Amino acid sequence: MTPSQLQCKIIGANYETHFFDRATMKFFGDTMGNFGVRSAGENWELYRKHPVKHGSKGSFYFNKETFARVWPEDA
Repeated sequence: MTPSQLQCKIIGANYETHFFDRATMKFFGDTMGNFGVRSAGENWELYRKHPVKHGSKGSFYFNKETFARVWPEDA
């Protein structure tokens, strides 16, 4: 799974999310090239390779079956 494939699956699942909007990514200083994906049990972990604005370097988790976003305490 690549970051772009994960993006397509999330958008295709019709979740109301602005996570991958151009304006949102620009606001945080993100690009798709700065993301990586790895398996984290029942979830996909979308992680930043390098910190962006204000040192943000967090990971984001998405369910492998539904592609719904899950938070670390649920992951």
